[in-house]
Formats: sequence, C-alpha cells, structure tokens
Amino acid sequence: MATTAQAKTNSKKEGKSYSKETYMFWFESMLLMRKFEEKAGQLYGMQKIRGFCHLYIGQEACAAGAVSALKKGDKYITAYRDHAHPLALGTSPNAVMAELYGKETGISKGKGGSMHIFDKEHHFFGGHGIVGAQVPLGAGIGFAEKYNKTGNLCICYMGDGAVRQGAFHEALNLAMLWKIPVIFVIENNGYAMGTSVKRTSNVHELYTLGEAYDIPSEPVDAMNVEAVHDAVERAAERARAGEGPTLLEFRTYRYKGHSMSDPQKYRTKEEVEEYKQRDPIEQVRKTILDKKIATEKDLDAIEQKVNAQVEESVRFSEESKFPDPSEVTRDIYAEPDYPFVTD
Repeated sequence: MATTAQAKTNSKKEGKSYSKETYMFWFESMLLMRKFEEKAGQLYGMQKIRGFCHLYIGQEACAAGAVSALKKGDKYITAYRDHAHPLALGTSPNAVMAELYGKETGISKGKGGSMHIFDKEHHFFGGHGIVGAQVPLGAGIGFAEKYNKTGNLCICYMGDGAVRQGAFHEALNLAMLWKIPVIFVIENNGYAMGTSVKRTSNVHELYTLGEAYDIPSEPVDAMNVEAVHDAVERAAERARAGEGPTLLEFRTYRYKGHSMSDPQKYRTKEEVEEYKQRDPIEQVRKTILDKKIATEKDLDAIEQKVNAQVEESVRFSEESKFPDPSEVTRDIYAEPDYPFVTD
C-alpha cells in the first residue's frame, strides 16, 4: 500500500491479464452507464425528470472496476451520484429510469428519486443525499457482515467533499479499531460541487487521510478500469483476511456539472477536454480492439443493445403511473401500524 511519501497514482499492474468476459463486461457496463446518463440529462432538460440530478458521466470505471473485483453478496453504498452503481450490479434500467421519473415502478417506488436509489436484491444500500452520511453506514454494514461471519464486505463510496465531515474520521477510526471489512472509496473528481480540493482541504493527497488511523491507503488512476479493479481486489483480499478496512482515493473526473443546474464556471473547457482524452470507455474499447478480444462489429452490436435498453427504459417510465397519494406514509417505518402513521 502507498505511504505519504509515495504519492504517485497507482495504475494497472503491468503484465497482468484479464479475461475476455471481464473486458466485455467493462465495456458493456460502462457504456450502459454513459448512455443512460446522457439520456437522463436530455430528459431532465425536457422536464421529464425533476428535482436534483447528478450524472456519472466520466466516472464509470469507478463502479465497473469495483463490481468486477468483488463477489456476489458484497454490499455497496454511495452518495447521491448513484444511478450507475446499481446498473453495474444488474438492476434493471427500467427500474432506475422509472425512479428518476418518480413513477411507482421505480426501484424505490418513485419515492426516492435520483438521489435515493436502493436495491436490496442486488445489495445496493443507496443513494444518500446528506454529504458524508453514508460513510458511518458503510462501516455499520461492514460490521454486520463481520458479526454474521458471512465473509462478505461493504464498499463505501463518497465524494472528495465528504472527507471534510467529522463522520468520515469517526468511521475510519472505528473501522480500523474493530477491523471491519469495509473498503472506503473517495471518488475525487477534483471538485466538491464547484470548489476545488485545494481550496477546501489542507491535505491535497486525500488518500493520506487514512494514515492517521493506520489504514492501508493508496491513490488510484480511476480513469482506468483495470487499475480500479486491481486496487479493489487488493483491498478485498485484506478485508476477507480479517485485516480490516482500506482507503482508496479514486482519481477521476466528471465531464458534466455537479448537478444539472451547475454552470461549471470554476473550470475551463480545456481542462474538461484534457480529461476526455482519458475517457475510460474509449480506453477499454482500444484495448479490446488492439488485443483482438472482439471486433468493431461485436462492439457495435453491444452499443445497439445498450441503446435499445435505454430507449426501453424511457418507454417503460413514460407508461408507468405516479404513486397513489395514499403511499406517502408507507415505507417509512418498519411497523405499518406505527403510532405516528396511524394517528
């Protein structure tokens, strides 16, 4: 693991090979995230999707590389930029899009919207709108896995702004003290909303924050899905061996604004274009073609499939109904006859 003196971002291991299935999963999964988010942005402009909406365009490798490195049964939790993770885990695009529409067929029954997507079947615990609130929850989920001796772990994502929350430090301290099987991931896209890391943090190498708690920590080139996979795989091995948490700083970039209302005046067009030259999807496409893992025709077929899935999700959402007003007090408390609901 990296130390304070080793600030170089870790890339993929030279010489390591990955299966055809893995490369094709990465390509299709990330392409689905990209096309889905592009359509969501378009629909937001048409006022089909309302409220807050945070797109994942550019950060797809952060989710796809983790899913390929972990196993079924592992748990996931993130902040409010949460459309892509469930898609990578296998949640139906129909259910995610319907949730953005606020329809009753949505994965959270139309009650969560863009920022509060949950999928129990695929072990996705949200989607949290309060900055940093999911960090202690991620530690708690990991503790439950340890307590129940499942052999599973929790991967907990947060943005670079969340590390300035006290809950972040409390969770890291307890996780290391109790050797909780949790992987903390800082998705550092350079800006907390519109404020750069250098303007909000005395520590610019965010992964070094874990060293205060003796947590193995490292920076990762998260524009490269192979590097993400490798880093998460190493962290998972530690967690399953009973060695506790890892802190990973995924150095990534979002090509769109913080949210749909962001004018992006805090960065230059040249900066965005520079990062677009490192597009994680195009990197995988190039590797697949260069290594003759698949042909252009194969990749075109995948793109057609993904486009059809996204269009179907729109049709499904348009045809679905909004929740009945009587649903407003349901799914709040576990007990349906809780006094505050029935009074």
